[in-house]
Amino acid sequence: MSDPRVIKLADILINYSLKVKKGERVLINASSELAKPLVLEVYKKVLEAGAHPTVNIAFEEIANIFYSMADREQLLDFPKLKLLEAKNVDCVVNIRAAVNKKALSSIDSKAISMRSKVLMPIQEEIVNKKRWVLCNFPTNAFAQETDMSLEEYEDFLYSATNINWEKVKKEEMRLKKILDKGKIVRIVGKDTYLTISIKGRKAIPCYGERNMPDGEVFLSPVENSAEGRIYYDLPAIYQGKEVLGIRLKFKKGKVVEASAEKNEKFLIAMLDTDEGARYLGELGIGTNYGIKHFSKDILFDEKIGGTVHLAVGRSYKDAGGKNESAIHWDMIKDLRPAPRIKYGAGSEGLNQGNGGAIYVDGRLIQKDGKFCW
Repeated sequence: MSDPRVIKLADILINYSLKVKKGERVLINASSELAKPLVLEVYKKVLEAGAHPTVNIAFEEIANIFYSMADREQLLDFPKLKLLEAKNVDCVVNIRAAVNKKALSSIDSKAISMRSKVLMPIQEEIVNKKRWVLCNFPTNAFAQETDMSLEEYEDFLYSATNINWEKVKKEEMRLKKILDKGKIVRIVGKDTYLTISIKGRKAIPCYGERNMPDGEVFLSPVENSAEGRIYYDLPAIYQGKEVLGIRLKFKKGKVVEASAEKNEKFLIAMLDTDEGARYLGELGIGTNYGIKHFSKDILFDEKIGGTVHLAVGRSYKDAGGKNESAIHWDMIKDLRPAPRIKYGAGSEGLNQGNGGAIYVDGRLIQKDGKFCW
């Protein structure tokens, strides 16, 4: 018998997040065979909506094999069939079901960066032109990464996804109004004093239509405006690699200095992917105070209430962004004072936050992780 929580999530993804209509073509991508229960329920919901589902189920080991064996010609080969597929679907469901979250940790970051550039046109076709939604399906790999049992992780995930998203939408509109009228955002905190222009940019509230779980309000900053410095005391994870203690210094919007306490070479390699990788593509404010456990998964962690995240690299055109890059790497800054959220496995020794604040045009809108309405 199917888990009713899985059925509920499938219904939210198809009928709320994507609002699938009769006759539409829906692509269902799953990162591994472990996503089968959710894939099947999503498939049923697509058919019930009178739409046409197509399913792609990957084997997680494929990526490791490719990057370990592919030569330069193969790395640079453009997958024309994937682009054709992307152009001919109306919406996409991406389901992550990790088998091993460290699968790519030993792969040369330059190879990953090279391939990312090749695949960018396909990514752009989906991200900027289609309706899409991304979610996790509970697996032991996700659970272990967050220092939970599988049962605990299931509760953690479904309590963050199977909620009243219309109510969330109403609450986020208040923050959007402030940001839409704003010109300058200032973020202060531990080793952090950063100013960013948002003049003319419109904030986008996120209430379950793209990411699941959701809970953030974001925008794309003016590309050449970031000035100052920021310290990320939470781990920043990208392409399976964990970078700790990131410090960035911005001048005229560009990262001019970068360091990290762990995996600094990887950080620099990603920032050197292309010209756009050293500029900000996103500023987001987390609004989901129901996510209390730092999970080392950006899908959850960037939504944590009391945090702010800034992404280097590709911006979102629908948020007014103009920055182009093969990467989009969200890095999270916790603005709450210690003691903070519970950390997952392997997080011992992380620096505790000293609190922080967000100002819009000099007006304090959040202090120590709590909004000042």
